[in-house]
Amino acid sequence: MDKIDDMRRKRKKAHKQLQDLKSPVYAAFLKMEQATYSDGALSKKHKELVAVGISVVINCESCMEWHISQAAHAGATEKEILEAVEVGIEMGGGPATAYARFALEVMERVFQDESAGNEAAV
Repeated sequence: MDKIDDMRRKRKKAHKQLQDLKSPVYAAFLKMEQATYSDGALSKKHKELVAVGISVVINCESCMEWHISQAAHAGATEKEILEAVEVGIEMGGGPATAYARFALEVMERVFQDESAGNEAAV
């Protein structure tokens, strides 16, 4: 199992645990997340692309994996996601350039999965 698969597995496990524990804070977070990424003045796709750039700047690998996958699922192309990563690089400077390496790994995985007919793991 590689880093991305392990990250997805751990996220799913933690999600289930928090739901099983009936965490009110986690339930509220999920509602906020749903409201945040719903279509509005900006489409879900565009909101996910914003989150990709932010994820690069803050070096949140789990965030990069989630938001790149969600952006692709919402119809973002590889080029659109790359440009969101590039915005993150510019906003974050040198450190974000190093952080973006993981985003590139995730993009490769997501678009390989899609071309093989596998839906991105959520």
